[in-house]
Amino acid sequence: MLADFADVIESGSRDEALLARIAWDRLPRHVGIIMDGNGRWAAQRGQPRIAGHRAGVEAVRAAVDTGARLGLGALTLYAFSTENWKRPRLEVDALMRMLKRYLRLELEEISRQHIRFQTIGRTAALERSVQREIAHAVEQTSANRGMVLNVALNYGGRAEIVDACRAAIRRLQREGRAPEEITEEEIARELYTHGLPELDLLVRTSGELRISNFLLWQAAYSEIYVTDVLWPDFRRVHLLEAVVEYQRRDRRFGGLQLVANAK
Repeated sequence: MLADFADVIESGSRDEALLARIAWDRLPRHVGIIMDGNGRWAAQRGQPRIAGHRAGVEAVRAAVDTGARLGLGALTLYAFSTENWKRPRLEVDALMRMLKRYLRLELEEISRQHIRFQTIGRTAALERSVQREIAHAVEQTSANRGMVLNVALNYGGRAEIVDACRAAIRRLQREGRAPEEITEEEIARELYTHGLPELDLLVRTSGELRISNFLLWQAAYSEIYVTDVLWPDFRRVHLLEAVVEYQRRDRRFGGLQLVANAK
């Protein structure tokens, strides 16, 4: 509600104008963000790539704060993909240090906003020190009943589907059922995001027109919003713009096409 932004919105600002246009009964339940453009942001300033990652932390704060104030059910941030291990070792190490630092510094604020922290991905492959920080943040926020902050770490959409299919098949075998009996619902039950709302809105920064192996199953009918803004420059106003644009769209879920094909 507007009142939840009273302490951070300036009168007459674009933020205020956008908030006035939001239909509070039609908010996306789950928003995913592909946080792209850190490297280009740094290159434009003649700085190393890691400077872009550091600058992107402020964008994370803005997105998390805005999502919590809006009352989203879940916000999923694409932080580190399974392909990111191909980057230089120094960059990967710096990213992991930044993650640990973020969790230490932001945990109190996350708890104050009743946010529940969790991760998705093959996190068992991360360094033990990173796993400990994640486990601590998950445990400390487990009782919170506000927005779920869902961070994708060592995550790949294809890997998630493979893991879900393997788990579903194992369950069928335990129950003595044939592979032919597997359904979409049983696979969905094993996805990393099981228990979260359906993905309604997928946001990509930096203007790239691809989803980069992110939430492939979940994005089947989500609305996709692309902004040219590079991730380190992403702020509250840009997430509000995405939500307003989402609410302008007529979500059909393939219904009209099915009717047309039936004629």
